Amino acid sequence: MLTKNSSLKTTFTGVDFSKYTSKVSEFVKEFSSRANQPGKFLNWVNLPQEQIKRLDDIYSLVEKLKAQTGVEKLSVLGIGGSKHTVEHMLGINGLNICGDKIFFYSDVDSISLERFLSKINHDVLSSNYLIASKSGSTFETKDGFLRIQKMLEEAYMAKGQSEDEAKKSASKHLIAVTDKNAEKSELRRTSNENGWLGDLYIHDDVGGRFSAFDDHALFTLAYAGMKKEDMKAMLESAQEISTLSLTADLEMNDALKEGIFWADAKLNGIEASVHQYMGSMFENTVYWHAQMQNESVKDTLKQIAKVPDAMHHSAEAHFNPANKLVFALTVPCDNGVCSENAEAYIGALTKSYESTGAFFKEYVETTKLGLTPQAAGAVTQLRAYATVYQEIVEAVMQNRALPEVLDSVLQPHVEFYKKNLKGGVVVPGRIS
Repeated sequence: MLTKNSSLKTTFTGVDFSKYTSKVSEFVKEFSSRANQPGKFLNWVNLPQEQIKRLDDIYSLVEKLKAQTGVEKLSVLGIGGSKHTVEHMLGINGLNICGDKIFFYSDVDSISLERFLSKINHDVLSSNYLIASKSGSTFETKDGFLRIQKMLEEAYMAKGQSEDEAKKSASKHLIAVTDKNAEKSELRRTSNENGWLGDLYIHDDVGGRFSAFDDHALFTLAYAGMKKEDMKAMLESAQEISTLSLTADLEMNDALKEGIFWADAKLNGIEASVHQYMGSMFENTVYWHAQMQNESVKDTLKQIAKVPDAMHHSAEAHFNPANKLVFALTVPCDNGVCSENAEAYIGALTKSYESTGAFFKEYVETTKLGLTPQAAGAVTQLRAYATVYQEIVEAVMQNRALPEVLDSVLQPHVEFYKKNLKGGVVVPGRIS
């Protein structure tokens, strides 16, 4: 018998789910028939349970990387899902709060490089580097990696090492997360040829925005100090959401309810929507969720922000009667010294949104510095499911045929700007 995930609770107002109950089985069948099938880009459905089997290896690689260089810092070089998912997972799990263990570089301009180097005190030897790219030839990531690699080699030569010795020493700071097939990944070939540590990879059919439980995120969480038992609990909770999200019992399937909620607004001519997250733990969640929205739903009309600081200026638009919107609010279960005022604030937002448009509120279970591991796993997996369900619900209710591979898991339009990067200069050569 299925039971709801206890780490989060969601309530809905202003949407009539009875209009959709006769189609629930069809919605779920459309999703489940594609889940974990090759080429469907839904391999993230069972990824959490597969990753549980690899935890010992991931934690072992963390310790080996630290041991072979003697440094405790990690810099993540990657863009999009290789960065935003990691930042999101660190934030909601209450890790790297001071920003002194994990650093990120994903830019291509000189000022950003200088700012990154300033964070590590202009000492490239003080950090290890996780390079994350499925193909290994992503322009932005390759640019950063080649620059750092050259700086590492120069730093070791400045210490008196020969060029060959410096290359070997630099390689000890580097670990790749990429396609496991060397024929497909330039970065995998580089890793193999230079004897980099480990075997971390980006799983097939797991798009970047859906990759919060893939190797780049789990390795970084482990590096930042997440306990192995907590990571296991997080992954188990995420997999529980997968089970609940593929049931035809709508009362148990909050992911489908959220998908219906957003689809219902579109079907009723409400284009703009709002999802707000309350608290500093969600600073980076809004970037990841915005990526999910832009790449999957493929529109820019959803506002995703953190409150309270975003509330005062957004209220003018949200509560203007001329604007028709629907709203969602993700809030922590506050058990600390601020709980009375926090609940008063949540109550004010709830009452205001309920009287303005359709609304759902999502309470998530917390610890002292963030979400519980169970809540972190649940809310992350839930967001992915709800995003895909929105596409399915809209199509089924409009009697539109769904494509063989769902639009929400593909991103063909990103190639538009990539075509214009052909021949772009990177150090020390040109991008392939």
